[in-house]
Amino acid sequence: MSAPLLEVVDLTKHFVAGSMVARRPPVRAVDGVSFGIASGETLGLVGESGCGKSTVARAVLRLTPVTAGEVRLDGRRIDHLSAAALRPLRRRIQVVFQDPYASLNPRLTVREILTEPIRNFALAKSCDELERRIAALLDKVRLPRDAAGRRPHEFSGGQRQRIGIARALATEPDLIVCDEAVAALDVSVKAQIVNLLDELQRELGLALLFISHDLAIVEHMAQRVAVMYLGRIVETGPTRAVFAAPRHPYTSALLSAVPVPEPGAARTRIILSGEPPSASSPPAGCRFHTRCSLAFTRCRVEDPKLHAIGEGREMACHLDGA
Repeated sequence: MSAPLLEVVDLTKHFVAGSMVARRPPVRAVDGVSFGIASGETLGLVGESGCGKSTVARAVLRLTPVTAGEVRLDGRRIDHLSAAALRPLRRRIQVVFQDPYASLNPRLTVREILTEPIRNFALAKSCDELERRIAALLDKVRLPRDAAGRRPHEFSGGQRQRIGIARALATEPDLIVCDEAVAALDVSVKAQIVNLLDELQRELGLALLFISHDLAIVEHMAQRVAVMYLGRIVETGPTRAVFAAPRHPYTSALLSAVPVPEPGAARTRIILSGEPPSASSPPAGCRFHTRCSLAFTRCRVEDPKLHAIGEGREMACHLDGA
């Protein structure tokens, strides 16, 4: 098997809390996360708010320094590179942010927004080639070419997100991180953007790290899924297999909340008790045991490790006897 395009190994990100005078325990936002993404593959990263999904994205993009662990691109470590050494590699990893308005400079026209990454990496040798690239990008995201002369406030939310996608495509990347890229959009517009991303992924052979709360969209978009809870991955595997038969109790609870496609269809809703523990003081043993109805003595004292359970799946749980 060939090496993954992106490989994350024991990624850890802790944030210092409090002041120098009254120092509190660090917030363990991400605490030993590992996964890989192959070229042309979409990995869905899911979990409730505060579990560390967006922090993983920011660490992969080098928008925040990592506390420990490694991030590798084509086998080369990038988490420790200087800004100068990292610069040429930034072309290969791009991002589509959640808010399509806040992520676009309101002072710039669409042409200027798309021109910036092309010029940063010297991808156009002439003004004519630059214009051709801009036109091609607008065509790819289904926007009229006259949109190039307008500014972000003149577009709807869905159109602005298309501009954000076009900007991400401008550098001809190998991997795009989609951090809740459709969360701020209306349902009908959300479907259009999801279909657009799906088409572009297939057409261009892109790899996607697709972060979302919407499990139905993840099921549609991703070939594999990783489920996070309180800074760690608790289950991962092929999306269809995980969604059809979740093994971890937390995954089962998440999927039980997805609306059924047909009214009246059978579905047993699993209600988790209590709130997630604080990331600055996670419980001993399994981090999920305080909310798990199946927890037993071992769960309270021993931290389960992510291990293979067959069929390309992994789980961090003591219920299978590991």
